[in-house]
Amino acid sequence: MSGNSDPLTPRAKLAVTAGKAAAAVSRAAGRGSGSVIGGRVALKLDPDLLARLATHLDVILVSATNGKTTTTRLIAEALRAAGPVVSNALGANMPAGITSALAGGSDARFAVIEVDEKYLSGVARAPDPKCIALLNLSRDQLDRAAETRMMAEHWREGLAGSKAVVVANADDPLVVWAASSSPNVMWVAAGQMWKDDAWSCPSCGGVMQRPGDDWFCGDCGFRRPTPTWALSGDHVLDPHGSAWPIHLQLPGRANKANAASSAAVAAVFGVPPQVALERMYQVQAVAGRYDVVQFMQRDLRLLLAKNPAGWLETFSLIDPPPTPVILSVNARGADGTDTSWLWDVDYTRLTGHPIFVLGDRKLDLAVRLEVANQHFQVCENLEQAVQMAPPGRIEVIANYTAFQDLRRRVGN
Repeated sequence: MSGNSDPLTPRAKLAVTAGKAAAAVSRAAGRGSGSVIGGRVALKLDPDLLARLATHLDVILVSATNGKTTTTRLIAEALRAAGPVVSNALGANMPAGITSALAGGSDARFAVIEVDEKYLSGVARAPDPKCIALLNLSRDQLDRAAETRMMAEHWREGLAGSKAVVVANADDPLVVWAASSSPNVMWVAAGQMWKDDAWSCPSCGGVMQRPGDDWFCGDCGFRRPTPTWALSGDHVLDPHGSAWPIHLQLPGRANKANAASSAAVAAVFGVPPQVALERMYQVQAVAGRYDVVQFMQRDLRLLLAKNPAGWLETFSLIDPPPTPVILSVNARGADGTDTSWLWDVDYTRLTGHPIFVLGDRKLDLAVRLEVANQHFQVCENLEQAVQMAPPGRIEVIANYTAFQDLRRRVGN
């Protein structure tokens, strides 16, 4: 599909110009990238702009509780083998940020768009996506997001009758329930480490049976679909049973799962698994995640974890004890102001690590670590934590705004 035709009306062009001007002013004032305010201004002038900007693009939407920013980046890298790509790579994943991203894609063939899970149903109707990738659903921002079963229901209603190819994780019952309303689903066995949100059947409320990697409801018969793509160790298995090696610079099992889903998406657009996976190797970090930075003559690896499922995955990839670990938790608007989720995280997995605690809600975290019988020290700032940490690379795990605070502090 060519990106050379101009689908924009004069009103739409005015909206794009005004949005870019607002974004530039925001950047000049030091208030971030300006993508959100730019998109808000543009949408105010033309409420249909999102759909207009996407008319010449093959749109791919990516949504999940965890991993959507990384997966969006991996898919974008893979699809560049087939043509120019526009993407909201910095994670501005609500309609305003998505509109800003698409406004920069006049010459692109593909738009790979991360979508906040709360907005997926609405966004899925606007740009007529060709493919929608659904990775996982788990508890997150309890004061803002719906309960997981309600979120799955919103997805299910929004995807009903969709013409898009839905690439969905067969191992997450909530995702399967949501995707099953769509007539064209490609199932990927991507795994599910966090299972605490999937013990009751989303279809009937019965108790899920989970023998090994399988799952089913004994009451209504709702069960795991047969996948056509699968993550198998360090390989992706394609629908023909061929095994393709995964070589990533990003750490952990979760990113291999993201790569498997990304390879399936790329195949929808004719990019072979070998080519897609080779291109994914180029990704070293994603919006600061996994970056190793130097601070006070020490190596710090920056890791984002913003809910129980994310913390569980992150604990699985940090270096073993006695590697020092800095934990930082805030509870600002972008994080969700409810910190009760801390009690769902298994902090006993940090036993043996020297732990240093930071952030606006460091005392909430300290209470949780005390109950988990962990040895830790509460610090006033990053400098104090680094000074107190024993030798070696330091693993720094933070939730969303705490992560951004740390990136600014280390100059990343």
